[in-house]
Amino acid sequence: MVSANDPELVYAPRNELVALIQAQAEQVAAQAATIATLTARVGELEARLGSGGGTGMPGTKPASATRSKATGKPRRRRPHGYARRRTPPTRRVEHRPSHCPTCATTLAGGWVVRRREVIDLPAAPVEVVEHVVYARRCPTCARTVRATPDLTGLVAGQQRLGTRVVALIAALREVGRLPDRTIQWLLDTVHGLRLSVGAIVAASARVAATGGPTLATIRDAVRASPAVAMDETGWRENGVNGYVWTAATPTARYFAYGDRGGGMVDAILGTQSTAVVGCDFYAAYHHYPGRKQRCWAHLLRDIHDLSVANPGDPALVTWKRAVQRLYRHASRWAAAQTDAPARVRVAAQQRYAQHLAGLCQSVADDPTAVHAKLCRRILRHLTELFIFVADPAVPATNNLAERRLRPLVTARTISGGTRSPAGTATKMATASLFGTWHLQGLNPLTACHTLLTSPPL
Repeated sequence: MVSANDPELVYAPRNELVALIQAQAEQVAAQAATIATLTARVGELEARLGSGGGTGMPGTKPASATRSKATGKPRRRRPHGYARRRTPPTRRVEHRPSHCPTCATTLAGGWVVRRREVIDLPAAPVEVVEHVVYARRCPTCARTVRATPDLTGLVAGQQRLGTRVVALIAALREVGRLPDRTIQWLLDTVHGLRLSVGAIVAASARVAATGGPTLATIRDAVRASPAVAMDETGWRENGVNGYVWTAATPTARYFAYGDRGGGMVDAILGTQSTAVVGCDFYAAYHHYPGRKQRCWAHLLRDIHDLSVANPGDPALVTWKRAVQRLYRHASRWAAAQTDAPARVRVAAQQRYAQHLAGLCQSVADDPTAVHAKLCRRILRHLTELFIFVADPAVPATNNLAERRLRPLVTARTISGGTRSPAGTATKMATASLFGTWHLQGLNPLTACHTLLTSPPL
């Protein structure tokens, strides 16, 4: 930079001074343009970092990503983060450099620059404990005294498999739905435990036998419940067709095997049950003396199938939409009036039933109407279609029972059924036990081990 007191500048000719001033003016103008450009860029980046709807800094998450794509409104804050959390370490290995790779100087101290998590499953061979029982002779009375080992909680009965092994096998069969030979391979490969298929089957039978009192408690809880959903599905025993029945509540599952007659309903619910039974329109439920809530999902499905088979019938389409609209209105009213007095809800039930009767009465006697048969079915069960309006504890469908049957349907697909009455009884018992533990929020493996180690009732 040239100083104002520089002799060369003081005695410089006029034309040189003018040229110097012009050069400095051009330099100042260029700097001002650069400053203006940078100021605009800073403002743009600040806007993108703010909440004004910018796209964010390059390499960062855009600000618009925090808004809903459908409405453009800010997303609701999550109650907690969903980032993967580190598992508490069971062992720690520290890696410290000992020497400088350049000059071979010994290093000391240091600081942590990185942590890396490695998850592994150590080899866990089976532990075989031999309990040796000794006998001794009393030197005073010459009596032989044998030791009496206390194996409570370690083994069930006289078998050699410990309670943890039995619980694991039963959980793999019921929760994991693994075939017996797959369980056999898994135990041999991972733990070095070689068992026959018969030993694996006997382990599940031991759980079923031990859980007899618990199974009776589950059945009694189902019978005492104010509402029970019931359903049935096919099951083959040694190649012969039969049926599995389920009675389900929000906290219990109970399964039973038999035929498809109404006697199964009596065998499961007993003669003293006052529960409202949620069921489809199958005739086996007709004789039940208590109240029944017929499944609206089945009814609406039948109406839909009929409309698909008769797409050109305008009367059927109009009637179908009216029934669907009535059911939606009843469902919304029942959900909104859970705290309403009983008399108000019963009055609403009667109004909806009368409305549905009005939709079906004129059609039921019309031989030309394709939905006349369906209307006659509705009129026969009219008092059993809106129980859910009068009783908040009763669902409008028996979907609860159908969902409870899905694990058995999957097991049937894998195994094809059971091979003997004893195998069927074991399957029904373990399905009831493990299903109920799952509904109650218990770890099935831990609950099974607790069952095997608890003193008999």
